[in-house]
This record gives sequence, C-alpha cells and structure tokens, in this order.
Amino acid sequence: MTEDQEHPNHPSVDQSDRTVPRNLRQTGDPNIEMLVSTRVRKSPFFHKSFNEEGAWRATVYNRLYHPRGLIEPEDGGVMKEYDALTNAVTLWDVAVERQIRVKGPDAEELTNYVVTRDVTGMDAMDGKYVILCNEDGGVLNDPVLLRPEEDEFWFSISDSTLMQWLQGVNVDNDFDVEIDEIDVAPMQIQGPKSEDVMVDVVGDEVKDVPYYGLMDAEINGAEVLISQTGFSGEAGFEIYVKDAHKKAEKVWDPVMESVKDHGGRQIAPGHHRRIAAGIMSWGQDLDHETSPFQVNLGYHVPDDKEADYIGKEVLEEQKEQIENGNYPFEHKLIGLKMAGEPIRDYAPDFWLISDPETGEECGYITSPWWNPDLETNIAMGFVPADKIQEVTDTPLNDDIYDEDLDLEFQVHLPDEYAEEPGEPVFATTAKVPFKESVNPSAREQAKLNARKEAESSDD
Repeated sequence: MTEDQEHPNHPSVDQSDRTVPRNLRQTGDPNIEMLVSTRVRKSPFFHKSFNEEGAWRATVYNRLYHPRGLIEPEDGGVMKEYDALTNAVTLWDVAVERQIRVKGPDAEELTNYVVTRDVTGMDAMDGKYVILCNEDGGVLNDPVLLRPEEDEFWFSISDSTLMQWLQGVNVDNDFDVEIDEIDVAPMQIQGPKSEDVMVDVVGDEVKDVPYYGLMDAEINGAEVLISQTGFSGEAGFEIYVKDAHKKAEKVWDPVMESVKDHGGRQIAPGHHRRIAAGIMSWGQDLDHETSPFQVNLGYHVPDDKEADYIGKEVLEEQKEQIENGNYPFEHKLIGLKMAGEPIRDYAPDFWLISDPETGEECGYITSPWWNPDLETNIAMGFVPADKIQEVTDTPLNDDIYDEDLDLEFQVHLPDEYAEEPGEPVFATTAKVPFKESVNPSAREQAKLNARKEAESSDD
C-alpha cells in the first residue's frame, strides 16, 4: 500500500475512544482449515462432540476447541439447529465456560470487590449474572457467578482470561482466599423440553430450582451441580460436571440419550436465538474497552452499593454524565432490523453501517442473524451516539432500548446477502430484545414489574 492510498480499516468510523480499534477491513471468510494441536485444550466432551456427534467445525474460546456446527449446511445447517432449540430440546458442549473458583474466608469480600453488582445478598446455592470491569470501566468479563458454598464462588467465564486478573488483584489486597481453575465442565440443556430431560436424569426435584438457582445432584454415579441458566433465551439448565476429565462422559451419555428421546439433538450454542433475546457475546458485542453504558448493561452499575469495587469511581462518573445529557462515548449499541437475503450463518467481519443521508461509514454490526419468527434479519450494532441523540430527548441510558427511535441506516452486507451486489441494504432501529426470553433479565423483569404496577394503578 502506497502512502497516498487510504488505509483499509475504514477510518471514517470514529474509534478515537478506543486504544485498539476494531479491525473493520472486510476480508470475508477465506475458507481456511483450523489446526488441532496441543497448544489449545480439548474439552472433556471433545470426543463426544466431534468424533461421535459429528461436529464439523470449531472456534477457539477460552483456549479450548468449541464446536460451532453440528448439522451440515446441505442438511439445513445452523437454522435447522435453531428449529431444534426453539421447538424441542438441545444439548450444548460448553466446557469452554471455564470455572474459576474463589474459595476461603474472604471469598465474598473479594468477589464483591471485583464485580459491580452487590453479591452480599447471595445465599449459598444462588447464582447471578455479573460483570467485572477494569479501573477505566471497561467490561473484562460477564460471567454467570455461582455460590455453591458460603465461602466459595465459581466464575463461569465468557471468552477472556479472568483467573490471572483475579489472582493479580489479590496480590496487593491479600484477601484470605484461594483462586484457581477447577476441573468442572458445564453442558447446557436448552429448549422447551429441557425440564423433561432434567427430570429424566435427576428427578422431579429439579422442577423446584428457581431461575439462577442451584441444585446438587448425581447423574450415573457422577456428582454435578445444576443451575437454571443458559445462553439462549429459551428455557434451560446447565449441568456442571465435577471431576470432569474422569466423569464427563458418564454424565454426557444419559443426558444425550434423554435429549434424543425427546426429539432433540446436540447443536452449537444458539447465537441465532441469543441475538433475538438481546444476549451479548463478550469479544463480539463488548470487550475490555466497552463501558456497560454502551451496551445495555447500565443496570449493573447500582446506586446503592456502598462497598468499593474496581471501576466504581469511573462508572459512577459516567452514569452522572449520561443522566445529565452528556454521553461520553462515540458509539452506542442498538438493535436493527435489516433488509437483504436471510443471514443463516456467522458473520466473518464486523459489517459496516453507513449514514443513508451522507453515505459516510459511521458504525458496524457486531451480531447479525436471520430470525424466522420475525421473518427478517436482525442485528446488534454500534452507531454514532449523536445520531441517536438527534431523535430523542431521553438520556442515552438503558431505557433507550425500549424506545421507537425512528432511525434508518444502511448496512454493507456481503454480496451473498445483499439485495444488489455492492449496494448496502436499509436497516431500521428496533427494540431490544427482539423476542422475549422465557426468563427475562433483571432489567427486563424490572420493566415488566413497572408495567404491571402501572396497569394495576390504572385499574
């Protein structure tokens, strides 16, 4: 590339508030082969997923191979997996959710210091969705936090190294805890018949497990921890297999048998469904340079948490700025409904968003997919905050996701999805979630409760 050529990373998309910009060069899928080697760990379910159930492709997540395709494209591909997830029941190999344990007399104190939400109200056998931020307010991880014992927490982590961060935090703070990864591997049972499967393998007691509640059980002689959680927006559970490298397959086999008995199968994690539910994927929709206020996670910055936590000062300052109408970031994540041919697989690039009035590239898509229930392409993507502010007087906090913003953009899809080769398609803003979850998030539940209270007062 000569000096007078424009560099290929689309500088018109303002990423000045990031230290490392997103790579926005549109390189597509080069159809390369993944090398399987000992530098990346095989999960305890690897043989079952790839050698027995026929997973045909993988990605690397938390330095483990992660199955991302079970049904071949010619047989219906990922959208046939969607059908199994939304109409029957599915089994997912999610051992990539590595379990980082904090255990000891100060386990609660350390955990409360590294997550933004107050965990002191959690009892043993409770779970909670949490975020951990760095000192600049960037989201380091958004795990499910489990408390199997009073003096023990498990961080069921998303795709970023967290164990070393927790250990590093403790170097200077010297909490009386042990911090390490443990030999526990989770699988997810997701779909409307998930409870039927769980009753088969552990009994009727599982019906009493509340959302984000935990239960100790035994499957085929192996000890497991069960939670009513998942990454799909459908009804579901996770089974955490203890001593996983010895006992993972003892648990897998009866669970898989029940899933198949109920008309289900193993699938890759349901990104098509989680997008519809507005569930984000770390590294894709947010990362360590993303504030929770940019991505619908402002409710994770509480007004009433007295204890100090990492990032508290910056996050509270950001919150005050936003409520005063001074949004401190260039972009905000929103929902979009898009024209074009149905997007039935993972996007290999952050597809570009343009302003239809000027043609100027101004943002990018993070998570797109075709939704057969809504009969349209849907996506989450970052657009300029000032474009949103032009059409609303509302502060750009989480409430903005509930507004009809009446904004249009253009999205530069690859030719295989474009209506006309080389031409962008139109997209309109949409409320998030696009499709309600069986178990709403804390923010969505608060919104539902407020709506019920308003309706009750009207009566």
